[in-house]
Amino acid sequence: QVQLVESGGGLVQAGGSLRLSCAASGRTSSRQNMAWFRQAPGKEREFVARITWSGGSTYYADSVKGRFTISRDTAKNTVYLQMNSLKPEDTAVYYCAASPNLWTIASIPSRYNYNYWGQGTQVTVSS
Repeated sequence: QVQLVESGGGLVQAGGSLRLSCAASGRTSSRQNMAWFRQAPGKEREFVARITWSGGSTYYADSVKGRFTISRDTAKNTVYLQMNSLKPEDTAVYYCAASPNLWTIASIPSRYNYNYWGQGTQVTVSS
């Protein structure tokens, strides 16, 4: 089993920045490929970014490319999402997710391919 705990959400003005953290624990947590998803009220949960277990490869949704950066500290078993130039449409609950599989590019964004989820952290961007 893998446990994921997110933190770092909050209220920020448009154009501002936030950094989310996801602390992973469990026997196989260090070998998980980690992702961030988000879900706005009334909308489907959507993919934001993914990083491989080694930290060597990242993949982003087009909507956040160039503004968000996913990274991981393998020593701390923690994944980060640095969010810059935030927009009101980035408002959502952000979830950390983990999968032992690498997946093809086409499959990375599917929430059904992730085995473990955190409880979520709210990000609100005011205009």
